[in-house]
Amino acid sequence: MSESGQTTSGSWWRASLLDRVAELRQREGQVFLALALVIGALTGLAVVAFIVLTERMGMRLYPAGGAPWRRLLFPVVGSLGIGYLLYRYFPNARGSGVPQTKAALFARDGRITLRTVLGKFFCTSATLASGIPLGREGPSVQVGAGIGSALGRFLGLGTEQVKKLIPVGAAAAIAAAFNTPLAAVLFALEEIVGDLHAPVMGAVVLASATAWMVLRVSLGNHPLFRVPQYQLIHPAEFAVYAVLGVAGGVVSVAFTKLLLGLRARFLRLPQKTVWFHPVAGGLLVGLMGWFVPQVLGVGYGYVGDALNGNMAFKMMLVLVVLKLVAVTTSYASGNAGGIFGPSLFIGAMLGGSVGTMAHHWFPAYTATPGAYALVGMGAVFAGIVRAPMTSVLMIFEMTQDYAVIVPLMIANLVSLYIASRLQHEPIYEALAVQDGIHLPKGVSRLRSARHQVARVMQTATLLLPSEMTVREALEGIQSSEVRTRLVEDQRGVIGVINLARLQGELAEGAEKKLGELVDALAFPHVHADQGLDLALERMGANQIEILPVVNRADVHKLEGIVTLQDVLYAYGVDRT
Repeated sequence: MSESGQTTSGSWWRASLLDRVAELRQREGQVFLALALVIGALTGLAVVAFIVLTERMGMRLYPAGGAPWRRLLFPVVGSLGIGYLLYRYFPNARGSGVPQTKAALFARDGRITLRTVLGKFFCTSATLASGIPLGREGPSVQVGAGIGSALGRFLGLGTEQVKKLIPVGAAAAIAAAFNTPLAAVLFALEEIVGDLHAPVMGAVVLASATAWMVLRVSLGNHPLFRVPQYQLIHPAEFAVYAVLGVAGGVVSVAFTKLLLGLRARFLRLPQKTVWFHPVAGGLLVGLMGWFVPQVLGVGYGYVGDALNGNMAFKMMLVLVVLKLVAVTTSYASGNAGGIFGPSLFIGAMLGGSVGTMAHHWFPAYTATPGAYALVGMGAVFAGIVRAPMTSVLMIFEMTQDYAVIVPLMIANLVSLYIASRLQHEPIYEALAVQDGIHLPKGVSRLRSARHQVARVMQTATLLLPSEMTVREALEGIQSSEVRTRLVEDQRGVIGVINLARLQGELAEGAEKKLGELVDALAFPHVHADQGLDLALERMGANQIEILPVVNRADVHKLEGIVTLQDVLYAYGVDRT
């Protein structure tokens, strides 16, 4: 064929593709379910590749009977290399992936770049293979959601349609990662979307089933864990499961608070050292792994031993503590990996420990320790992730044993209650806040669109630089009718200050800078999609008449302001 013929053929192919894409844009609703099938299949293949790659790399780095120095060297070298890649090339690929997925859905118009997807896949694979004890399920969620986002944007779908593909990909990822298609659907609706009645349920179910089928065809019909049949020995045993729920709740709170506290410390370190932070987790894991190899990696093999009663009591108790410290440090220092798998590991060891003690003291009234390890997995997962229904359904799908449901529900309910009372903010929301991302809660998502901040906010004015002194600011405000000002620095808005506060500070230090008077991480603000009633409440609580309207993905990015007078006008109140 001639060169001109090849050019003509290529032009025809591109024109045909563009015409087809244009047709798809006109029929978004009709192609949505078909797209869910494609996303499910691609995500299933990605998760299968994730599992195979991680396991094979791990076997090469840690062969059976390998020298102890490997357990110290590879976590350090792996975390160092991956830390640089995450800092230099894939900054959005560090961490779990679930908070980032929710941020894409609620704060970034459903946008997850293909670069982030590839970075998450390869960096997490290398991180886990090197022995860092994080999970692959959370990263799989971001990879699946990213596949949906990339496909939707490639086809030119509208923003709302692209956002609907986020939970579709997330459900497919969980279905393939855990081999639990029903729990995957519930997780996507319960945790990612936050609405069990979301209109995307059909597509979520379809993608979950497709990814599950891909997993079964590729790796065979093998459950994640093989467990013996559960039996309730005596009704009094329910009391022991309640105690396990209390222990699960306490451990969940310890895990969450330690992780958030350590991460806050790392985030306060200079930005130029971020690439080096993951080594802290790698070094700690290496030192622990030198003496206790069971700390390395996700450790699902050891979970299987605990479920079948093949682990010693002291070892399980030690692993609860060591794994908790190793996981929180590894995550907080910036390694790529999730907390799904670690929460199941810690829960299994905790449940096995409680079950061993209960069976030792009351052998005639309690089941074997393996049954408690199974329930412990659900209890700690529910306490940390705050997805109790997903936890129950996930364990049920893993065991295919209905008899375990009631003990699971008891332990999960108790664990969730304890965790919620001692740690009010769920871990994923707290992690997002540390990154300056404010995810909407269920209540705010149900507010009437007629009374949203976006309808009355106006262009931002009345800003003062953070370097301005109290005296200078006071002089400007006293000559104005508006007695409230916003404070900004190079990051953007960092606080709100009023006349009363400035007058109070004048006597203590007239030359004090405004930046010293505000808290850049926790200042009064609202988001454009929140309700005016919330804006009014925050104005009253802080005695201010202006609130900054900030971006959900960046709390310092100012989108506008809302004033007290605007809010009152919106409700039909005329202050004149």
